[in-house]
Amino acid sequence: MIRVLLAEDDPTLRAALADLLSDEPGLEVIGAAADADQAISMAEEHGPDVAILDVRMPGGGGIRAAAQIRVRSPRTRILALSADADRATVMQMLEAGASGYLVKESPAEEILQGIKTVVGGGGTLSGEVAFGVIDTLADHLRRERTEDERYRERRGRVQAVLDRGPLHMVYQPIFDLEARVAVGAEALARFDPQSGLRPDQWFQEAAAVGLLAELELKAVRLALDDLSRLPPGAYLSVNASPDTAGSNGFARLLDGVPRHRVVLEITEHAPVEDYGALAGSLQELRSSGVRLAVDDAGAGFASLRHILSLAPDILKLDISLTRDIDTDRTRRAMASGLIAFAAEVEMSVVAEGIETEAELEALLELGVKLGQGYHLGKPGDLPLAI
Repeated sequence: MIRVLLAEDDPTLRAALADLLSDEPGLEVIGAAADADQAISMAEEHGPDVAILDVRMPGGGGIRAAAQIRVRSPRTRILALSADADRATVMQMLEAGASGYLVKESPAEEILQGIKTVVGGGGTLSGEVAFGVIDTLADHLRRERTEDERYRERRGRVQAVLDRGPLHMVYQPIFDLEARVAVGAEALARFDPQSGLRPDQWFQEAAAVGLLAELELKAVRLALDDLSRLPPGAYLSVNASPDTAGSNGFARLLDGVPRHRVVLEITEHAPVEDYGALAGSLQELRSSGVRLAVDDAGAGFASLRHILSLAPDILKLDISLTRDIDTDRTRRAMASGLIAFAAEVEMSVVAEGIETEAELEALLELGVKLGQGYHLGKPGDLPLAI
């Protein structure tokens, strides 16, 4: 015996459907609801084999009722019955858990067969509905195919850079601000200018197609290859996202490299899921002489979390704070707080984006001893034109 719950707000139609079902051998109507709330309650109480739901009934309609019945009576199959055959409504009911969708003008035989089909584990659709569902699925498949093609195209572009370039490194000098002498350089990746993408967008593309670590490691390797071309006392600063920085691949790149001359800048290309694990993976590098820097300090919450969780050796003051620091009291106050914090915990501070002599003098007054920016030296090839 198939136990049926009927939910229909029109009393005349509800009675007619109840009579139809009751007259059919093998079917038992265990309840007739007038709205979604009643349908949900009856389904939870009686656990019917199938619930026939009116899509437009009060209390949230068949969509709400179907979703709730699937939770409260998981074994109950859902058959939607509606005057609407529009594609959106049909798809919403199917997403809510309906195994079938019939229009109210369907012949009695089709309704009775639909009940048996969904109880048996199958699905059923009225002819008017089926074409809309097929069109929707076809649209979905076309979108998936387009997205897949776009993904392969994007991945292919990044893979081409990994395989054959163009990718090269330029170096921006980092100065002792008092002596006006370069003490290091930050390695910056540069790509084909005809691509229409900025360097940061290339790394975003790589992350989107699962090739971020590969691209970052290639950039770091190219930079380390140039370390010997820096002055003997100068250090090289390289950038990597947290996952890449803590990987075995990054550690292997440093084999045979004088690690005391390397600064690792943690970027925000990817979020940190576990700071404890990251700090642990970086400990061996730091113990061997690699210094850790947090980039873009003061630019956002992520950089502040890096500082507090990783306790870096170097704090790089973001350009958003150094810009107009000689005239902007707010920037000066925020920068002063970070500089005081760094001094308290014995971190070095490097100011980024210094573009005027006045900014440089203001930073010196605040106690910043190291900096970089166009006022001091633009990124370029080695040897640096300082």
